Amino acid sequence: MFQYLTYKIVQFLAMNLPLKAGYSIAVFIAKAQYFISRRDRRIVYGNLRAIFPDKEEKEIDRLAKEVFMNFAKYLVDFFRFGKLNKDYIDKYVRVVGRENLDCALSKGKGVITLTAHLGNYELGGAVISLLGYKVNAVALDHKQKKVNDLFISQRAKAGVNVISLGAAVKKCYEAIHKGEVLALVGDRDFTSHGLKTVFFNRDSMIPRGPAAFYLRSEASIVPGFIIRMPDDTFELRFEKEIVYKATGNYTMDEREITGICLRPIEDYIRRYPSQWYMFRRFWI
Repeated sequence: MFQYLTYKIVQFLAMNLPLKAGYSIAVFIAKAQYFISRRDRRIVYGNLRAIFPDKEEKEIDRLAKEVFMNFAKYLVDFFRFGKLNKDYIDKYVRVVGRENLDCALSKGKGVITLTAHLGNYELGGAVISLLGYKVNAVALDHKQKKVNDLFISQRAKAGVNVISLGAAVKKCYEAIHKGEVLALVGDRDFTSHGLKTVFFNRDSMIPRGPAAFYLRSEASIVPGFIIRMPDDTFELRFEKEIVYKATGNYTMDEREITGICLRPIEDYIRRYPSQWYMFRRFWI
């Protein structure tokens, strides 16, 4: 109940304060959390150190603190979904590479937009929806029902259809067969069925979903990331479609496609490490 009330308070403040004021309060709390929560700080530091083994400790500390600050802003944006409209997109979001998404969708076979826990991935789905696309996003259920319902409600305000992780397979195929957009994160497996592979030169458990849906349907995979700019505007970037010719050896194909999918994810995380929101120990 405490967590739910906390989110409701954040939602109230986000909806009723000017955006910059909301950011300022969120950043203040994030800085306090950075110093108070030794566990979260050490996890974020460890994840960044794994990516940048040669960076100085001072630089890793700076990046870790920025992760907390950017995540706080991410929450403010998420709880302002009730205010999202096309005017917001025109003012705050620059869309790059939209032709890559349109080209993939023109095949009529559905598109998997591959992203990561980077930037403001929730806002990315909302923006795609407001641009006129049918968007479905697979999301991990929160343990508390009220919190889960609140998050689903926020996504629904922006027209994003949420698919529960527990019922994902059937509904994902339905979305693909309708020629819609299926948004999947490819950097963290939240099940016990991930694929063990190499991510940033270390063994990791990576979701099988993007590769599985690609191999078992005719959907395209288009990497997409929404990045916060220094002035708190955003760039939503769609990269070129991932192309892979299956060999018929499913195990090998799954591993190869997953490796190809990880390349743009690694690239974006390296470029924007302070926007990678990974508060769990990542590598195995």
